[in-house]
Amino acid sequence: MTMFDTVLVANRGEIAVRVIRTLRSLGVRSVAVFSDADAGARHVREADTAVRIGPAPAAESYLSIERLLDAATRTGAQAVHPGYGFLAENAGFAQACAEAGLVFIGPPPSAISLMGDKIRAKETVRAAGVPVVPGSSGSGLSDEELAAAAREIGMPVLLKPSAGGGGKGMRLTRVESALMDEIAAARREARASFGDDTLLVERWIDRPRHIEIQVLADGHGNVVHLGERECSLQRRHQKIIEEAPSVLLDEATRAAMGEAAVQAARSCGYRGAGTVEFIVPGTDPSQYYFMEMNTRLQVEHPVTELVAGLDLVEWQLRVAAGERLTFTQDDITLTGHAIEARICAEDPSRGFLPSGGTVLRLLEPQGEGVRTDSGLSEGSEVGSLYDPMLSKVIAYGPDRPTALRKLRAALADTVTLGVPTNAGFLRRLLAHPAVVSGEMDTGLVEREAEGLVPAGVPDEVYEAAAAVRAAALAPRPDGTGWTDPFSVPTGWRMGGEPAPLAFPLRVPGSDPVDHAVRRQATPRVETHTVSVEMHGVTHTFHRAGDWLGRDGDSWHVMDHDPVEASLSGAARSGVDTLAAPMPGTVTVVKVAVGDVVAAGQSLLVVEAMKMEHVISAPHAGTVTELDVTAGSTVAMDQVLAVVTPEETGETGTTGGEVTA
Repeated sequence: MTMFDTVLVANRGEIAVRVIRTLRSLGVRSVAVFSDADAGARHVREADTAVRIGPAPAAESYLSIERLLDAATRTGAQAVHPGYGFLAENAGFAQACAEAGLVFIGPPPSAISLMGDKIRAKETVRAAGVPVVPGSSGSGLSDEELAAAAREIGMPVLLKPSAGGGGKGMRLTRVESALMDEIAAARREARASFGDDTLLVERWIDRPRHIEIQVLADGHGNVVHLGERECSLQRRHQKIIEEAPSVLLDEATRAAMGEAAVQAARSCGYRGAGTVEFIVPGTDPSQYYFMEMNTRLQVEHPVTELVAGLDLVEWQLRVAAGERLTFTQDDITLTGHAIEARICAEDPSRGFLPSGGTVLRLLEPQGEGVRTDSGLSEGSEVGSLYDPMLSKVIAYGPDRPTALRKLRAALADTVTLGVPTNAGFLRRLLAHPAVVSGEMDTGLVEREAEGLVPAGVPDEVYEAAAAVRAAALAPRPDGTGWTDPFSVPTGWRMGGEPAPLAFPLRVPGSDPVDHAVRRQATPRVETHTVSVEMHGVTHTFHRAGDWLGRDGDSWHVMDHDPVEASLSGAARSGVDTLAAPMPGTVTVVKVAVGDVVAAGQSLLVVEAMKMEHVISAPHAGTVTELDVTAGSTVAMDQVLAVVTPEETGETGTTGGEVTA
């Protein structure tokens, strides 16, 4: 069989960079595609050639089948790699590629379609002897039929959209009396997210483990599995830490689950790399149940690559080019342990709301036993249009404790100044006793998240920020240039000891402070770092502009001018003002100036990185100011509206309620 000469990568960010890396290693010419928002992106620079496919919105660029096929035709591509997300699991895209004479580097459209329908997928794998979660059977069930199936299964149950994924539209229902309301709500969410409100209902397994099996199949009837990945550390049903192998499984269970995954792949005529996902009771791992099959490369594929010693993207390409697998199940050996952490543009201190901005300073760990897959570079603009995942940090070691230790150290060395991320949160999560011991479940992160987010801004952050400002006022050490004598930070005053040199500072989400630089310690202010001593401990921070970072955490420490703040719109941040909780786009405006609203009434919807956030009235009153319209792009903390309370003599609540 002949390998392709040119492959178009129909994706962006870290997965596009990762696919391009393997294409280069195979001597295959890579074609990147980009929207206007990504014109300067890393994947565009690293590809052999790049094609603009439209404006920033994904619907007009990365999700446009017509524009992607046109780009492939114009560049002479013979195949298309879809990455993950966007059109990776779109049967229509796979079929369109085939009709255009292009090889889709993934499974056949029929397999994508079958496994994309959760109801059909369960029925198919059940017929192949794969155990499935007890639940409803058949599609198109009415609300009453779903409720009856739930009662037959027994509470609690999980309502799931048949067409969906990523946790969207899933609703856990524990009491029978709430069934009809929850079914109605699940249908609304499914319809909004996937354009299809078909639901199924499954038995809920308390404290479950999420374990998936990597499969690889060629076009000649050969199917193997490459072991399992533990994916139980999740937030809002989204994986954030993955590892291989799982500490839960013994060899017998691993072999049985692997064989079940192979049978699931065979049942749908699979080809390429795919993942079969199982839900496993933590108390009895031998009772595993099929959940779904992801018909694409997974975000967490690097942990399997490291323990199996295979490049999965390379084998996707080889299989798509018609090659046979050169190994059998008996040839596959899993060695060592690998763990991956997903770095996302989100702010744990603000309830994990999406973040954004310009990457001012970037340090990504590499080296012995550490790998970073990233789409970032210094100067990258992180906006609100696409998925919040920025990169992945993966650590490998001979055993799990070594891999954990390496990953915590790598996350501490991760610096992404200018864009708040979850790197520090993940580092603390990996040190949690339940994670260290391997006693995890899919609800662990939600239960423990609050305790893994620092309360407030450490004093040494303000000390370092003040030291940077003091250094900027000092005369140049080489004596050149003119220095305003009244700006020199001596603290001089008549008839007394030098006055403390104070700087009014603020970190978004925290109260402003007046921080005085202490004189008993001499800070070290360098181009990219600043070190300060407090209570006998030296604290070193990375710095860029007004940003400081340490151990994966970062703080935007800005100057605070009380007079300017009192005159600006930001000063209206009292009980009446509704501000944007994140950078994003206003998608819905439900009120107008002059409208009388009730407490908790939904007024606007802001969308960022595939997440919608409802902005609600903080109290009953009248909308006296409305600063945005549908389609407006807004910055974090930008004033959206003002609701003047009713004249009842009572004090309103603080701020507006934000719900996801």
